[in-house]
Amino acid sequence: MPSPPQPLSENSPDPAAGRVGGLLVMGLLLLGLTAASVAVAFQRGQTEQCLAFYGPDAASAVARAGHVELWRLADVNGRLTARSRQDISQAKGLVHLRRGLVEDANFDWEVAAQAVAPLPVASWDWAIVFADSPEAAARGEATRLLVDLGETAAEAGSAGWVTVVGQGGRVGLGRIGPGLADWIQDTTTP
Repeated sequence: MPSPPQPLSENSPDPAAGRVGGLLVMGLLLLGLTAASVAVAFQRGQTEQCLAFYGPDAASAVARAGHVELWRLADVNGRLTARSRQDISQAKGLVHLRRGLVEDANFDWEVAAQAVAPLPVASWDWAIVFADSPEAAARGEATRLLVDLGETAAEAGSAGWVTVVGQGGRVGLGRIGPGLADWIQDTTTP
């Protein structure tokens, strides 16, 4: 014969409270997973065109490379040459620049679609070089973005241009252009 139920004492756990607590934990985990999924989808939507333009390796280098250089470019006998190089790996605002360079909203994709003819070599003013180390940058094992902030961009109705060396095509700098020009000025001025 089963024994009669014992009355609950002050120290006895309430079985219903355990079930409610377990359900609460499961609900919070589900909410967290849902929020993470929405955040990943939102982030991907903000960088989709940049990822296609740069390619996955270059986009990753722009976002994470440990060594970053800024090169002032010059046209030497029809060949683009670095006139000066500056290590900007610790430059103020670099984190924001990296983020800005991979957000779709910062670029003018419409003017990019109309830009068919290549720019003259002398149009490119700057290169931003993303590499794993200074040695890798010196060996050419780096992602190099060329930037035109000058008259060529203004004549074509753009605030500037950016291209990835070796990938072809270019995109209008759009709303990032003026800020990039100011950042370069501030970074290169002693």
